[in-house]
Parts: sequence; C-alpha cells; structure tokens
Amino acid sequence: MPHGEGHTHLDASSGDRRVSLAIWANALLTVAQIIGGLLSGSLALIADALHNFSDMASLVIAFAARKIARRPADAAMTFGYGRIEIVAALINYTTLILIGVYLLYEGGMRLIDPPQVAGWTVVILGGVALVIDTLTAFLTWSMQKGSVNIRALFLHNLSDALASVAVIVGGTLILLYDLWWVDPAITIGIALYILYLAATEIGDPIRTLMLGSPPDMDGDAVVRTLRETEGVQDVHHVHLWQMQEHDAALDCHVILTDQGWRSIEAVKAAIKHRLSEQFAILHSTLEFERPDHAHQGAQLFGHEKGDLSS
Repeated sequence: MPHGEGHTHLDASSGDRRVSLAIWANALLTVAQIIGGLLSGSLALIADALHNFSDMASLVIAFAARKIARRPADAAMTFGYGRIEIVAALINYTTLILIGVYLLYEGGMRLIDPPQVAGWTVVILGGVALVIDTLTAFLTWSMQKGSVNIRALFLHNLSDALASVAVIVGGTLILLYDLWWVDPAITIGIALYILYLAATEIGDPIRTLMLGSPPDMDGDAVVRTLRETEGVQDVHHVHLWQMQEHDAALDCHVILTDQGWRSIEAVKAAIKHRLSEQFAILHSTLEFERPDHAHQGAQLFGHEKGDLSS
C-alpha cells in the first residue's frame, strides 16, 4: 500500500495546538447554535449544531488519539496504541448515523406541521458557523495530507461550511417569503448528508478492525510477486492486514525450491525487498517450508479452522 511522499509534516506540539484550537472553536459554535436554535425555533440550526458537535467529538478523539498513539508498544499492546484512533472513528461514525436518523424523523414531523422560525437569528448564527467552519478547515488543511483521520475531519468541516450556507439561505427565504417549511426541509437535507458521510466512511475502520487487507492493495499481485521471486516454489496461508493506519503487514508460508532452501537468507532478503519497494509492506513474517515437507492442500489466503501451524 504505497503512500505518497512529500507530505507537509508539522511537529507534534504544533499539530496538537491546531487541533485544540479547532476543538474550542467548534465547542463555542455548537453551544451558540443550540441556544440560537431553541430561541428561534429553528430545527435546521439545531441540526447543524449536532453536526458540528459530532465534528467536535471527532476532533477530541483525534486529539486524544494523537497523544495515546505516541506511546510505545508494551507487553499489553504489542502492536502499539495506534488503533485507538480507528476504534474511536467507528464509535463516532455510529453516533453520526444515530444523529442522522433522529434528525430525519424530527424534520419529517416538522415538515408536516412547520413551526414559526426567527429568520434573523438563523441567518446570523449561520454566518458565524460559516466563519468558524472555514477557520477549522484552514487549521487542519496542512495536517490532512499525511493522516486519513485528519483528512476526514478536514472534509467534514468543509461539508459543515456548505451546511451553514444552506442554513443561511433557509433563514433568508424565511425572512423574505415566510417559507416556514424551508427550515425542516433543510434539516432533512442535512440529516441525509450526515447519513451519507457516515455510510461511506464507516467501512474503512470496520475493514481495518476486522483485519481486512489494505483497501488499495491487490492481494493477488502480492502473491504473484512472492511466487516470482527466485528460489520460491509456492506460497500459502497468506495474511495481509493493516497494523496501523499507514502500516501494511504480511505473514505467510513460503515453499522454497531445493536451491532456494540452500540460500534461504538471500531469498528472504529478496522477498522483503520486493514487498517494501512494490507494496510498502515493511513488516512481514515468513515461515519457510522445504519442498519435500510442504503443507499439502493448504488454502492460499487465511488458514483452515483448527490449523495452528500458521
């Protein structure tokens, strides 16, 4: 799973300060929108506030994960602590889905019986939200190039800015034309967008936690590369997964030819070099088998139930 080079890297303390500032900005915005939504009767404002709150929660999770992920591996966590960010992302996306479903229900109920809404409050707070969402996106822009998690936050804040524009438009239509149904209609639109974001992004943390192969890696190509290495007769029991967000790993059984067995260290070095250069797999565990003692009938990927040899 090769990754692009030339990313802009900030030192840890500078990145932490940016995320911390974004958290406080979103927290103040969320409180202001909820109060404004309650006072004005605007469900669209409350919907946007909940969306911003979910992003603030994501920022808090990212901030905590940045801290915890720096801890070195130990006897309790031999792979390190980096996956806490993935677990937190799964929780966050699940919460997003629940919020989206709730807002969809509330918007539908209010669409049937639209309430009175104070348009000026909606427009003013929508404008404030637009400014803060743009600020948060700016703070995370340079960080998102090297982190899938921060990139998700960056895209969320851009989507928040678009939602704020929608809220401003809705408040303006209420002021100009008394179109009260616009507010719950925008709420439904925001809810659908939240559900779309959660549904399209929740798959990656689920895949990683289930030890799925890296999504942009061709497992068959990895197998072909292994088989084409000089001294290799065949492979089986191949496992590909992501140890951390950017760290792909592999373990497998390698059946060597007679010549390969006599130069086993050279074959191992060649395999590891190819895995690193072609697939950015820097961690691999290889179990070598002699051709006359190879596991017969073994499956290529994974391993058979009850087979503890792999």
